[in-house]
Amino acid sequence: MKVLYFAWVRERIGKTEEVIEPPAAVTTVGELIGWLSTRGEEYAHAFETPKVIRAAIDHSHVRSDAVIAGAREIAFFPPMTGG
Repeated sequence: MKVLYFAWVRERIGKTEEVIEPPAAVTTVGELIGWLSTRGEEYAHAFETPKVIRAAIDHSHVRSDAVIAGAREIAFFPPMTGG
């Protein structure tokens, strides 16, 4: 699946996107964040406060308990503010 990173999540990880294949045991967005956090210091830093990370699966906003099976694209970004 393709994973996209936006704003400070992207800056901390150092890339805008990547294609990953998480382990079969990773079934939800929250579990994916946990697994990504183990991939290196930059990921750990980006996802150090998972409660503030927002996610979208195939362009639809989802909660951390959303199932990732069948997802073509998952995006991670910080909370957005208007102005």
